[in-house]
Amino acid sequence: MSTPHFTTRQLALAGTVAALYAVLAYFAAIFNVAYGPIQCRFSEALCVLPFLFPAATPGLFIGCLVANLLSPYGALDIVFGSLATLLAAVWTQHTNHRWLAPLPPVLCNAVIVGAVITVQEVSMDLFWDTFLYNAVTVGLGEALACYVLGGLLLTLLPRVPALQAEMRIRS
Repeated sequence: MSTPHFTTRQLALAGTVAALYAVLAYFAAIFNVAYGPIQCRFSEALCVLPFLFPAATPGLFIGCLVANLLSPYGALDIVFGSLATLLAAVWTQHTNHRWLAPLPPVLCNAVIVGAVITVQEVSMDLFWDTFLYNAVTVGLGEALACYVLGGLLLTLLPRVPALQAEMRIRS
């Protein structure tokens, strides 16, 4: 099995995405919307980037991991919240249409992060009702970030000539 090889530009892109994700998540934390059942991380808009830039995938994972170090949900969110972002990024990378690119982050975070929050909040006998609430609210915040802000990225970034060399242009 061969290891993936990244160019210097791809590594720089991944590092930039990681830093930008973490900074934007911390910025959202200032407004108390980065963690919890009702959240809308501005950084989640970046989760559509693997559609255009596959090299953004590891950057999203690392950025989310760093952002989740401040999570009130502790190790569960650090591990599973970050893995939700990684899964969503890989899935987005393999999406074939730009209008579907925001869907993997919405679904992955609604289910996985919704479950993490629920496990931390309630006993197992109240799990399903609370999980449904958390999944819906996390999913709505994710949809807002990914479809509105992420949609802007998917529209505007292909117009930037300096980025086109690293970009996969699809419909």
